[in-house]
Amino acid sequence: MAADINHVVLVGRLTRDAELKYTANGQAVCKFSIAVNRNKKSGDQWVDEASFFDITLWGRQGEAINQYLVKGKQVGVDGELRQDRWEQDGQKRSKVEIVANNLQLLGGGPGGGGGGQGGGYSGGSSGGGYQGRGDSYGDRAPSGDRTPRESPPSGGGDDGFSDDIPF
Repeated sequence: MAADINHVVLVGRLTRDAELKYTANGQAVCKFSIAVNRNKKSGDQWVDEASFFDITLWGRQGEAINQYLVKGKQVGVDGELRQDRWEQDGQKRSKVEIVANNLQLLGGGPGGGGGGQGGGYSGGSSGGGYQGRGDSYGDRAPSGDRTPRESPPSGGGDDGFSDDIPF
């Protein structure tokens, strides 16, 4: 039997400042919302269409990064979908939100950054920790070892891709 998959990766901008609250047993919960734009063709024109997603970041990661999550800040979110169901005034209600396992601060918007610099916090059961961004290193091994990234070849040359691709 194949395992189910529930994995979401989004890049968007905060629609409001993040809110940090605590549960009755002292667990930190950071909540915010992001807007993710996509282009779609409407007739002969391309138009932007925004989708809005509620994000929840639990624990120490939420506490540590909350101050940087301000309206307009661009973030990358890696997480999973969760559906909350309840009954209100005799009607069944439900809401889908994203529970973040990893949050990456990206450039642009309030809160500084610019040019793609930033940092991220990783939650989940993989140990968590800080992941820097904008350096000259490739993927990190689980032990934290760094390996230099190869530089792209300089000069024009044929890269094997046609320049008439429509996107």
